[in-house]
Amino acid sequence: MGILLSYFLLGLSLAAPIGPLNAAQIDRGLKEGFLSAWLLGIGANVADILYMLIVYFGLFHFINIPFVKVFLWGFGAFILIYTGIEGLKGWNHQTTKSLTRGKESLIKSFFTGFIMSLSNPLTILFWLGIYGSVLAETASKFGTRELLACSTFIFLGLFMWDISMAAISSSFRVFLTSRLIQAISLVSSLSLIGFGCFFGYQGMLLLLN
Repeated sequence: MGILLSYFLLGLSLAAPIGPLNAAQIDRGLKEGFLSAWLLGIGANVADILYMLIVYFGLFHFINIPFVKVFLWGFGAFILIYTGIEGLKGWNHQTTKSLTRGKESLIKSFFTGFIMSLSNPLTILFWLGIYGSVLAETASKFGTRELLACSTFIFLGLFMWDISMAAISSSFRVFLTSRLIQAISLVSSLSLIGFGCFFGYQGMLLLLN
């Protein structure tokens, strides 16, 4: 049980560093409430499961192809910059309104999280590097059942972090003033654009090399 707990904590610690997904979740939670932020995280989790399966079944050679890497850096840059600009468009509007979103916007939140995670090369590096090494070490010591259990607890750690981020960000909007929410939204949007520019720069370097 202690080993499974360590894998759960690994999932939590890997999700905790501030990145584009965390910034997007904070922005969604403050503007639209828990459900929208949570579905964005669920979308990212689905992409995580997809990459987990790719590594698990040994298909990671495909995403190591240089063309695929360049495409992911470029597409990731586009998604992040676009999302950041969309956030900037409405950052100075009233953001403390009650959550009255339709199904379409919730579906959009899910697919935004999915595409952001799927096109994020840092996500790929995690699953290839950290999860790949964990997979190799666990497979050398245990059987398939233990391997699946460890993978499940890593995912549970990621999942719990997403729920926590959605809950905290959506709860904060009750206590924060409208101006402070707008300021946080502005910082989140700018950080997404910054991450997007970094992704674009990395893609250009890879293309030129």
